[in-house]
Amino acid sequence: MIKSEQIVLVTGAAGFIGSNLVRCLLDMGCTVRGLDNLSTGKYSNLSDLLPNSRFTFIEGDICHKDTCLESCKNVSFVLHQAALGSVAKSMLHPDIYVKNNIAGFDNILEAAVSHKVKRFVFASSSSVYGDNNDLVKTEPNTGNVLSPYAITKRFDEEYANLFYRIYGIETIGLRYFNVFGERQNPDSSYAAVIPRFIKALIDDQPPIIYGDGEQKRDFTYITNVVQANLLACAAPAEACGQAYNIACGRQTSINQLCQMIASAFNKDVSPVYKPEREGDIRNSLADLRNAREKINYRPTVNIESGLADTIKWYQNNNT
Repeated sequence: MIKSEQIVLVTGAAGFIGSNLVRCLLDMGCTVRGLDNLSTGKYSNLSDLLPNSRFTFIEGDICHKDTCLESCKNVSFVLHQAALGSVAKSMLHPDIYVKNNIAGFDNILEAAVSHKVKRFVFASSSSVYGDNNDLVKTEPNTGNVLSPYAITKRFDEEYANLFYRIYGIETIGLRYFNVFGERQNPDSSYAAVIPRFIKALIDDQPPIIYGDGEQKRDFTYITNVVQANLLACAAPAEACGQAYNIACGRQTSINQLCQMIASAFNKDVSPVYKPEREGDIRNSLADLRNAREKINYRPTVNIESGLADTIKWYQNNNT
């Protein structure tokens, strides 16, 4: 369990998941240090928190070793969210994914070891399952990865396990499944499907669906992901050296999702269908038994409640 006098470092602190983590930790009375280079994160996600004496923001890059070393000083827990996302973008620019998601990961992990950080919790991804055709994804059974992004996340899991075995740092990976919620950027060309759909309906535009829309995802509300990070910090040492599925344990097709969001807006929509994107997984559904048994993870917010809160946030914050 995190104590108020302990410092928690959140990398990628100005991003979608990172900024939600920072807010929750501060609400709990924790002392938080945030690191972000603002390449994809937004300063506005944190600007209202800067007057808080328990929060320190460092504008810096995990690709710089000295920045990582400085950021990890006196830190007890690292919640590592900094990375380049997007399967589609990684297909076009694999080199920058190696630089950020592999070399940058090494920098922050080595810095954590140097400063004797108690526990290193990091974001992985359901993309590591690749072409695995099992209906339900269980942690040991990964397939051939389908994108440069996915291979960087597979590498991070193996590398963290190696550091756990060799250097003794307590590492826990969290395989996020299609996270959504407030502060997720809808404007990027590589934006996730839920903020894109919501933004389209706010702007009275037809949602765009890649493929036939029957691909299924295990959509996971941000509150569940924040909860998983906190549980990973408090889990027994026996849980370390592994990666865990973090999801809701329920499938929703893209077509179903589109209709759910349209219904929330009380609109009839006719989506525009475009060719399927290379590197996308067809179906994704998480087995949560391992996470439940090892880190006590149980999702508390389902997709309907999460969508309602997310839509309300975008309506109140649409610019």
